[in-house]
Amino acid sequence: MFQFYPGIYPWNLSIHLALNMGGILSEIESVSGPLAKYRSAAEPGAWTAWRQAWDEIGDRVQALGDKDAAAGHNRTAGKKLLRASLYHLMAERMMRVGEPEREPLYRKGLAEFRRGVDLMGTGVETVEIPYGASSLPAYFVPARTQPLGGAPGPCIVFVNGFDVNKEILYYRGPREELLERGISMLLVDQPGSGEALRFRNMPAIPECERWGTAIYDWVSQRSDVDPKRVGLMGVSLGGFYAPRAAAFEHRYAMCVAWGASTRFSDRLMRAMQQDEEAASVTDMLEQARWVFGAKDNAELVEKTRDMTMVGIADKITCPFLITHGINDRQVPASEAQEVYGDAVNSSHRTLKIFTEAEGGIEHVNFDNPDVVIDYMADWIEARFREI
Repeated sequence: MFQFYPGIYPWNLSIHLALNMGGILSEIESVSGPLAKYRSAAEPGAWTAWRQAWDEIGDRVQALGDKDAAAGHNRTAGKKLLRASLYHLMAERMMRVGEPEREPLYRKGLAEFRRGVDLMGTGVETVEIPYGASSLPAYFVPARTQPLGGAPGPCIVFVNGFDVNKEILYYRGPREELLERGISMLLVDQPGSGEALRFRNMPAIPECERWGTAIYDWVSQRSDVDPKRVGLMGVSLGGFYAPRAAAFEHRYAMCVAWGASTRFSDRLMRAMQQDEEAASVTDMLEQARWVFGAKDNAELVEKTRDMTMVGIADKITCPFLITHGINDRQVPASEAQEVYGDAVNSSHRTLKIFTEAEGGIEHVNFDNPDVVIDYMADWIEARFREI
């Protein structure tokens, strides 16, 4: 992958993500100057400089969007506000846990996102999925064309990984391809991610079938969704969450792991030994303690002990797709091969590892997501046609 900041993996990852989600290179480059002096994302002051730079460009683009909205150019305004939201969420994502600027920055990104999708007339619904004594925030995005196979139509539930949110799922994923094929999407901030973590104090749990069942129960009751054609997919650490949930909630019609993950505890051990070469955020252990609600590393190890698909993958009976990059530096491709090898009871299992000849060789193919998005969309459409 092209390295905008040599040796700073989380920053390079974030810039690739932003560009693939609708960011504009010239806008990003215009605020990148103050960042050039840093050699590590963990260097003192680095995360503050990152936040200030991306917040600045987000505010600038938001002002342009507000001007367009005042002139009645709603679609133009909506596009700019979505881009401003993206920049603000990229700023927040690299901040240290507990930084006072983090929450207001995240709320600003959420508000811009919601204004943007409304002004563009996307039909995106902001919904709440009952879960325990609270609920999970989500977006339902209706199919853009006639539902595949007729109404009610199929739906893919898309869940987060370690450090993303439902807005990023909207920007970066198979949304456009699936909506154009008559497949709706439900984008969810499950426990340990997005608003559920930040505003509702819901940490992640290994037993993700608990919320996986709650999500299925909710979406299957919609009049525009066929309960027999609801699939589940997850990205990055969601490549553990989605398969684990599907292994125990057999009403899901299919499962997609966009990047398999079966040995999360190994990554934590490497981080504790300061041997983690490709952490996706400024401080992986700090982020993990926050995500899992652990007071220290010992409790973190205990809470994540069951974050493995070993002894679980053979319980998956639905069609199961795993995609992975051959040069994934966060989760080795061997984990994808291991999960695939164990999923012997899947009715239609597929493993696709992307090579240099195809592109998309990095973690969840962030260096070239189009190749995997097309592959996943084709696979999902084919499986829904078989139901």
